[in-house]
Parts: sequence; C-alpha cells; structure tokens
Amino acid sequence: MFRRRNAHQLEDDSHKENKVRELKSAIGPLSGHSLVFCSDASLRRYLDARNWNVEKAKKMIEETLKWRSTYKPQEIRWNQVAHEGETGKISRASFHDRQGRVVLIMRPALQNSTSSEGNIKHLVYLLENAILNLPKGQEQMSWLIDFTGWSMAANVPMKTTREIIHILQNHYPERLGIAFLYNPPRIFQAVYKAAKYFLDPCTAEKVKFVYPKDKASDELMTSHFDIENLPKEFGGEATLEYDHEDFSRLMCEDDLKTAKYWGLEEKHYPKPNGFSASDVVPEPATPIASAAS
Repeated sequence: MFRRRNAHQLEDDSHKENKVRELKSAIGPLSGHSLVFCSDASLRRYLDARNWNVEKAKKMIEETLKWRSTYKPQEIRWNQVAHEGETGKISRASFHDRQGRVVLIMRPALQNSTSSEGNIKHLVYLLENAILNLPKGQEQMSWLIDFTGWSMAANVPMKTTREIIHILQNHYPERLGIAFLYNPPRIFQAVYKAAKYFLDPCTAEKVKFVYPKDKASDELMTSHFDIENLPKEFGGEATLEYDHEDFSRLMCEDDLKTAKYWGLEEKHYPKPNGFSASDVVPEPATPIASAAS
C-alpha cells in the first residue's frame, strides 16, 4: 500500500512538472523583470491557483506581468510608503511560524490614512518585502490580524477592500498560507461577510477566526506558532513593540536587497546609512480625523 501511494505521488509530481514545462513553453521567451518573476516556483503557484489548467494559468500570469509592468511593485521603496506605516498598522514580524513562513502583523485599529492609493501601495510594498525574505523553498506567508480596538471608523472603504482582494488573488496567488483574525468584534462579521463574497473559496478557507481565552483558538495558534515568539496580543508570551525608526531602517536595508534581486540601479534608492525618520516621510497621509471634519 505504501509503495502504491509513493508511486502515485511520484506520478503526480511528474505530471505537475510537465505542466510547468507546458506553461513555460506557452508563455514563450521572457527577459528582464518578467524572466526573474517567472521562476518555476511562480509558475507552479499560478498553475495551482487555476487547478493546473495551463491555458488559464497562462492568462493569469500574463495579466500579472502586465500589472507589474505598469504598477511596478518591485520599484516601490520604503521612503514612498513610510508615512502609511508610522503607526505600525502593518509590519513584518521578527519571527516565523512553525512552517518557516514570514509573518505579517496587521492591526486595523491603527489605521492612520484614508488614502486608498496609499493603503494599497503600503500593503503591496510589504507583500513584496515578505516575499523577498521567505526562506528558500517556502512560497507562502502567514498573517496575524489583531482587531483589538477596531471600529467601523477605522475601516477602509469596501471599494479599497475589493481592490486589495483583486490584487492579492490575481497577482499574488498561493502566497497566503493562513490568516488569523484575532478578537474580531461582532460588527466585523458583517464586514467580512460582504468581503467574503469576493474571496476565492480556497482563500476563504485559509482565514481563521480566533478569540482570547478560547481553548480551540489557543490550540490553533500554538499549532502554528511557538508560544515564546507569539505576541501577547495574540495569546502568546512575547511583547509586541513597533518602533517606526527601527523598522524604517530595516526596510531601507531591504530596499538595497530588492534592487539587487531585480537588477535595478541601487544608486537610485536611499541607503540606510545615516538614516533618520524624517528621511522617509516625504509627505503626510490624510488623517482620518481631518477627512471626517
């Protein structure tokens, strides 16, 4: 029985590798950033997202290449989005989950901007940064979303939510391994119900609602994270502290790695040496209070 299962797995792996070759051939010759982006691992993710249908995966990846050629996510630098991150509403954690995935921590209650463009650009920047820092062989990331203190006043417009979902599902397929929504208030259930309409069912299955002082939630969290690394805000033992200047320095250092990875001229981007917080805040975001007045 074991041998049959093993042989079946080998056959399945061989079938998928053939699909990767088919997709590569269907896409045709690539150069520049498109060549860097279309690694075998990327092609597998797009095939997986389209149930290993080569034609559908080809269409999907071509749309992504078109989007990347205009939006240029690989060229976004921290100094362009730092003002959106001043409160630490989204940051890359200093720890990984048990599968070695990079963790993004999101705190919607710390929303500090009503700019749809700014919020999306900030998120895309951190998605690209998380991908840059994935361990070899790992293609996915984890999200920890803390809803403590959240209210509708801090909610982004549904139009922005739809655009974010579109970008995530169509241009970052199979990048999300799992997302934990920690301590969401009852009112968020209605918001999520509306947003879920736009979610792919497979993506929706990766979203987990977890609550403090709940045994099932505690077991789920500890099955994915070391309790020593997990911040207290998520039921762990660690202290979560966001220092904007320290995080900015880290992002500026990563910007140099990003430039090198994509073959861009590093001299065009700010270097972390002699960094100060004012260096990365070219213009203030529109505060929620001001927008409401």
